[in-house]
Amino acid sequence: MKKIKFLIVTIFSAMISLSSCSSSTKGSSDTETTDNKSSILQIDDVMQNGERLIGQEIEIEGVCTHICKHGGRKIFLMGSSDKYTLRIESGELGKFDQKCVNSIVKVKGVLVEEKIDEAYLTKWEETLKQQNIQNHGDSEAGCTTEKKARGETANSPQTRIDQFRQRIAEQKEKNGKDYLSFFHLTAKQYEVQ
Repeated sequence: MKKIKFLIVTIFSAMISLSSCSSSTKGSSDTETTDNKSSILQIDDVMQNGERLIGQEIEIEGVCTHICKHGGRKIFLMGSSDKYTLRIESGELGKFDQKCVNSIVKVKGVLVEEKIDEAYLTKWEETLKQQNIQNHGDSEAGCTTEKKARGETANSPQTRIDQFRQRIAEQKEKNGKDYLSFFHLTAKQYEVQ
């Protein structure tokens, strides 16, 4: 009888010990997951506060709404709405997997700023005049998804240029900045969730 009590107490103690070890392991795992999740930036935040992140390696995730038909080297991730859409370029990774579309994609990469100013627009006009424009998208109007991400509504290249000039003028009057900033991420790695 003494041996049975001893065996029961030993088994019970071992179970409690294993249970507490398991709990603390699970707790640290949850902490790691929480910490890892907190390091993933929201697309809305990147789009609104990108100036402070330029050139930095960041990690984001969002729903992929589009993959570029011309080579598959660009995808677009949406934040809380299509107002916040970030272009992701594959860089040295090559083509993005078609599985990205309509999936949540986590991407680690470097945030890049593209400035559109008067010099950029003048060069674009010169290219149009020389008829050396390289079409992107379904027509000269450009990629619909990229235009939407930039807040563009025009369909012809010249109208797009005119609208950019108007937006630059409005911004200069509002805060003195004589260019428009658009951000994209050059991917170093990505994962379809």
